Amino acid sequence: MTEFLSPVLEMSVILPGLLLAYLPMKQYLKLPPRKLAALAVPFAILLCLSGGALCFFGSVRALYMLFPVAAAAGIFYHFTLDVSRWKSVCVFLGVCGIFSCLGSAANAVDIAFRHGESVLWFTPYGSLSWLGMCTAFLLAAWYPASHAARSLLEDEAFAQTWYVFWILPILFILLNLFMLPVHPKLLFDGRLLQIYIVVSLSLLALLSLFYALFYFMATSLNRNSHLRQENEFLSMQQARYDSLKTAIEETREARHDMRHHCDALLRLASQEKWDSLTEYLLSVRERISDTEMYLCDNQAADSVAGHYALLFGNAGVPFACELDLPLHLPVPEIDLCLVLANLLENALEASLKTTPAKRNVHAQAYLHSGNVILLTVENAFDGEIKEKNGVLQSSKRRGAGVGTQSVRHIAERNGGYCRFLYEDGRFVANVMLRAETEKIAECGSGMPRERQ
Repeated sequence: MTEFLSPVLEMSVILPGLLLAYLPMKQYLKLPPRKLAALAVPFAILLCLSGGALCFFGSVRALYMLFPVAAAAGIFYHFTLDVSRWKSVCVFLGVCGIFSCLGSAANAVDIAFRHGESVLWFTPYGSLSWLGMCTAFLLAAWYPASHAARSLLEDEAFAQTWYVFWILPILFILLNLFMLPVHPKLLFDGRLLQIYIVVSLSLLALLSLFYALFYFMATSLNRNSHLRQENEFLSMQQARYDSLKTAIEETREARHDMRHHCDALLRLASQEKWDSLTEYLLSVRERISDTEMYLCDNQAADSVAGHYALLFGNAGVPFACELDLPLHLPVPEIDLCLVLANLLENALEASLKTTPAKRNVHAQAYLHSGNVILLTVENAFDGEIKEKNGVLQSSKRRGAGVGTQSVRHIAERNGGYCRFLYEDGRFVANVMLRAETEKIAECGSGMPRERQ
């Protein structure tokens, strides 16, 4: 019975190995932790029993059987996670690399117990020492694995680091295999056994150091990538703001010109030059867009909404806009204009990908409690919306959506919020912009004007 349990006990190191591999993957579990444990523990025990039985009845060395057992555990591990193959393989191999170093130390302990005799698997003392060392390392690495390693896994800024990480544990696994003594009795000559233990523990320390260096290197690269993305994000927002300023200035110039047109019309009417008056009206009519631009008292918001009303009209997208905003806003005009422009831009892009019969966009903004602006944009969409950790992903490139991220940053700057809902082919963006101070602006009131 002891002979049968010895290889099973040697295989049991996959239990702490699987637990250590799952620690940084909490956000990517396909099943709740309890259901996953109820599935993983029996599966791991079955692997241990099956591997031990094959070793015992087939007279196979346990070391060789560990490879298919670990491969089966790795496949199970990957398919219970919603994460890329590279990350799951790298994490699992990282655990295998550590446990291989501990296995070399346990092998030295086992050789000491069996006095250098060659056997197919560890003695119970050797297996228990390996399992104990692996469990101790699991407890020591619990916090780093569940915090530092998890934050690195959740960061998508520099995913290329995971394409090379696997080389490190593979190299150390091969080194530990190369170190296995062919004739264990030779270790009792001089201090070779002590040297073997020291080298095994040194490899463990060196591999742990390499993991720490990799973490700091990857964190630094990710931080630089985030800074570069932030700079690109700010440049894009500045370009969008400049274009909005241009549109606003063009609208103001058009209104200024309209006053001159009215003066000219009054002069012609006072002189009763009806033919000239008719000709002048026709010439002015040809230069004026058929889209009504006046949507609210605030000129900046009115210009942005009017600009997109024209774009929606040219694209054949039904657009309803209800703006009840006073001339003076409690929040910076640039913040409101950027939020409104980003949401309407996203709604326009989503509408163009939707069948014409479903296209419909509705925007609403109004002043609430004197120092808060509530804004809602609703539109139809077709296709799939990707979300990761509560952040909407871009449909045009890899990573988070620039427009929605801009809206979130602006809204949360002074304690506001934004919320994105999508269900049954409808996407709704709710944004609250809060004033920088608690001072309540004097705002005009009036019925919202609707644009179709």
